[in-house]
Amino acid sequence: MSVVAITPRQHPSGRTHRGRLVRRRTGPTLTITVDLAAAATSPRLHRLVELLGELAEAGEGRLSRDPVAAPPADPSVVRILTGPRTVRQGDRVIPLTRIEYDLLLFLAERPRRVFTRLQLLNQVWGYDHAVARTVDVHVRRLRAKLGAGTPLLTTVHGVGYRLADDARVSVER
Repeated sequence: MSVVAITPRQHPSGRTHRGRLVRRRTGPTLTITVDLAAAATSPRLHRLVELLGELAEAGEGRLSRDPVAAPPADPSVVRILTGPRTVRQGDRVIPLTRIEYDLLLFLAERPRRVFTRLQLLNQVWGYDHAVARTVDVHVRRLRAKLGAGTPLLTTVHGVGYRLADDARVSVER
């Protein structure tokens, strides 16, 4: 992998450099070249490629810009994209940790079912020897990231958690 940072250069409009028309840069440019065919990618490199794809989809890169603007997404719907492991709320990408993402996906795939904290620890975390309040902390953080106007997770007092009945969630594979 190679990374090249290019500082802005000022070229007069319409000038060419080596036979090519030069466009004026307004800020620094970062070029990343990744040879994906050489060998199997490491998990960190795979995540980097996913993040670069997300940036391009968001219009911050020039890989996937559509000439036709897509209609704005409904801000009340939370979309869980399982391929890139991202969560979107409208046009906004919600930055979640691995556990927050797994917890939300687990509950979204099992609507109207209540899970105890120990069941969630076992199914999402993969172990049940942690403190059950760990689940409470992650649910609180997930609620904060999604915003108060998006009630996705319901607390069933004395039992555990479930996906809210009126939650507008879609899981996209």
